[in-house]
Amino acid sequence: MDRSSLTPAGTEPDYTTILRANLNQVFNERDATRRRAAVDALFSAQATLYEPDGIVSGGEAISHVAGALLEQFGPDFAFEAEGAALGHHGLGYLRWRAGPKGGPVVVSGVDVAQITDGKIAQLWVLLDPPHGAPAEGLR
Repeated sequence: MDRSSLTPAGTEPDYTTILRANLNQVFNERDATRRRAAVDALFSAQATLYEPDGIVSGGEAISHVAGALLEQFGPDFAFEAEGAALGHHGLGYLRWRAGPKGGPVVVSGVDVAQITDGKIAQLWVLLDPPHGAPAEGLR
């Protein structure tokens, strides 16, 4: 089967650009005003963020969660994308890792996003198990 016939050209979002922008302009942005502007540009108005610790909706709440994470982990903490995002039919994912700049990886995972009309409508943050821990021990 010719895969090019499955999805007409130009209908898929640019998953890599959108999800990397989310990581860099939202979850790595320490300035609250710039972070909030990025959320408004990247997320739909009623977007929902699903994290292991909870669910929030709306730009202000999403921006607050990102800022709280940065405060919690300190001034040298940063998220870094691992490769390109993958996706089709509006659902994409991007692997990432995070830790102090130049230091060891503290946490890693994947962001999975439903993208509608070029904006993130829903974002799930899935964390990898800590190194050496069994996955079933996390829940």
